Amino acid sequence: MSYGITHIVVVGGGTAGWMAASALARVLGRQVTVRLVESDEIGIVGVGEATVPHIKLFNNLLGLNEAEFVARTQGTFKLGIQFRDWGRLGSAYIHGFGVMGHDVGLTPFHQYWIKGRLAGHAADLLDYSVNTVAATRGKFMPAPTDVPTNSPLGGIGYAYHFDAALYARFLRAYGEARGVHRTEGKVRHVELHPESGHVAAVVLADGERVEGDLFIDCTGFRGLLIEDALKTGYEEWGHWLPCDRALAVPCERVDTPTPYTRSTARESGWQWRIPLQHRTGNGYVYSSSHIDDDEATAKLLANLDGRALADPRPLRFVTGIRKKAWNRNVVSLGLASGFMEPLESTSIHMIQMGISRLLQLFPANGQMDPVLVDRYNAQTRFEAERIRDFLVLHYKATARDDSPFWNDCRTMSIPDSLQRYIDLFRHSGRFFRDADEMFGVVSWVQVMIGQGIMPSGYDPLVDQMPEEDLPRFLASVRDIVSKNVDLMPTHQQFIDRECRAPAVAA
Repeated sequence: MSYGITHIVVVGGGTAGWMAASALARVLGRQVTVRLVESDEIGIVGVGEATVPHIKLFNNLLGLNEAEFVARTQGTFKLGIQFRDWGRLGSAYIHGFGVMGHDVGLTPFHQYWIKGRLAGHAADLLDYSVNTVAATRGKFMPAPTDVPTNSPLGGIGYAYHFDAALYARFLRAYGEARGVHRTEGKVRHVELHPESGHVAAVVLADGERVEGDLFIDCTGFRGLLIEDALKTGYEEWGHWLPCDRALAVPCERVDTPTPYTRSTARESGWQWRIPLQHRTGNGYVYSSSHIDDDEATAKLLANLDGRALADPRPLRFVTGIRKKAWNRNVVSLGLASGFMEPLESTSIHMIQMGISRLLQLFPANGQMDPVLVDRYNAQTRFEAERIRDFLVLHYKATARDDSPFWNDCRTMSIPDSLQRYIDLFRHSGRFFRDADEMFGVVSWVQVMIGQGIMPSGYDPLVDQMPEEDLPRFLASVRDIVSKNVDLMPTHQQFIDRECRAPAVAA
């Protein structure tokens, strides 16, 4: 097939730019040229150091070696996210990536757990998943290839923590080795075609004119092409997700890295902790209406594991999405397409899915067919809205009333789509995944239970199991999970054996 598109220009580097350029070169390299324009003078945001398991599909597409990738990016492994003080002060739960318990026929395990919990003979939900038990014990290993399909070890799901700047550098080397042409320079002007209104070229500060058939906008919050040039528009979601600022700072690593990300709710937002091999990444995401920048900085610095390695880097953002992620001949990725706070590590996933959608809907014969563009935009919006609802759930489902921020979150109105999910789950513990939304049943159940939404009933199919068998079933699952975790090495042992990164010079 002839694509008609021969020149693709990626404007902006960082994680989004180099992910896009690398994937396009890998998949379309024989049919198109890929050029990336970036400036070393413009830093990357670089806070996206935690991922979700989907990234393994992207790395597999590129053919990356996992051990090399983890070592080169000072990476560690991630079994889930621990949430502290979200449902109430003193509470903690883990949103784990793997399977939960053992389903019985068509009935998910959590339905049996709900019945047992209501009767008083079920342990904490996290005791029934290898991922969450291993996380709390500091254990890690990938799913072995030689275990039975019904083994708890076969259901291990994991992602990565890594240094975002090193990841971009790693992908730059990968992309350039496969033909991506990098141009150093700042964009001074975006030139539009006088008839079609498409972007014809970007003009650099030194006067060089870079033409292209398709442009990928990875210029961050500004959206140099998608917004400044094409005036696409932006839909704000700050009334549901009230945080609008963040501070990011690395600190010394003082302990072995945990195989999970930590999110701790603070008085006016939340703090992240991401363990890497050479340091720990930290940040405070907060609402400027509830705390000023100086106080937020003090709160962040007072809650670090070790000595800060830099001054906190401030970020300002407006939560929401571009009204069209693909407009004319420009596809926006990363922060240029919208922003959702990194509460569930979705930023890099959304970049990855944007690239995947573009490849699946890549236009033939150079025509930006409205059917393809509309489908891309509809899928992008669907994904963003479902992620939005999942994030809003964390803020809404709380008993906290100890600060104005949490009072506002607890009492706010929420999207109707989220309210329907909550109502159904509260009634009978049921959850049905909507099409191919990012987060599945296990994720929603763990967060709703963790945030304090305990169903008043359960699926009546559970009653097919004799009453006397349920306690034994739950105890057996818990025991099997614990014994399987006993077999796993510690997180640090696995890293030292498989993918230890070179020491960083002091």
